[in-house]
Amino acid sequence: MDALERVVKPKTKRAKRFLEKREPKLNENTKNAMLIRGGNANLTVTEVLKDIYAVKKPFAVLYKRKNITRPFEDQTSLEFFSKKSDCSLFLFGSHNKKRPNNLIIGRMFDYHVLDMIELGVEKFVSLKDVKNSKCPEGTKPMLIFAGDLFDVNEEYKRLKSLLIDFFRGPTVPSIRLAGLEYVLHFTAVDGKIYMRSYKVLLKKSGCKIPRIELEEMGPSLDLVMRRTHLASDDLYKLSLKQPKALKPKKKKNISHDVFGTTYGRIHMQKQDLSKLQTRKMKGLKKRPAEKLAEDGGVSPKKSKSA
Repeated sequence: MDALERVVKPKTKRAKRFLEKREPKLNENTKNAMLIRGGNANLTVTEVLKDIYAVKKPFAVLYKRKNITRPFEDQTSLEFFSKKSDCSLFLFGSHNKKRPNNLIIGRMFDYHVLDMIELGVEKFVSLKDVKNSKCPEGTKPMLIFAGDLFDVNEEYKRLKSLLIDFFRGPTVPSIRLAGLEYVLHFTAVDGKIYMRSYKVLLKKSGCKIPRIELEEMGPSLDLVMRRTHLASDDLYKLSLKQPKALKPKKKKNISHDVFGTTYGRIHMQKQDLSKLQTRKMKGLKKRPAEKLAEDGGVSPKKSKSA
């Protein structure tokens, strides 16, 4: 038997739980991210990784040791760490003379690099530099994207999808108003991407709907796009493919409009409206002349005498 065809059987219950956790699922788990420092990362890059880790927790792993690797030349180390930590998202930070304050954000598909975009940090304001109250750990953010580039340019479209994947957090069935307390705002203009984070303050407004104010809390980043490594259209479509069990089954004669209203079509035989029973009213009673016309012009009294 070939080594690739060999099936790994767990010897302990802990190993069995570990393998079951990594098995393919209909509803996938919340995506985890790994944050890795390059071999020549400076203080700015290190602080950026720490702040992104604080925003992403508890769905993130921060590697404290430096890793000498170049993702655009060789992705084997990233794929190894992805399989080891079961992370499908990554953020790699490095610094050199040619590309100062460099960040590489990307995602995996089947433990292989799918998309990868290189960003340069031009300005950075840390969490600790903003002396405001912070949101608790694990708060799900609201994501806002502004700028035509996110809808027109193909690279910016993929960057938008990648940022949504990275920061969206767990899928929740319902929300409450008090839980909407964290905003991540991304603006693309003049070839730059501005990332800002705000805390939502609910103020009294004199009615049921509160007045909303935004208070900046950090981190704040001014980014510029550098190199990109995007998946082919075929591979990208394959990564978005859903299993048949998750696709909604089509029901006959049922349709929905843009507002989500459900419409049903009922098939019935043709009705004879002449036999339809209506409400008895004096105005609907037939006159003697009408009855005589229906009987063929013969009076009922004359027919009896005959």
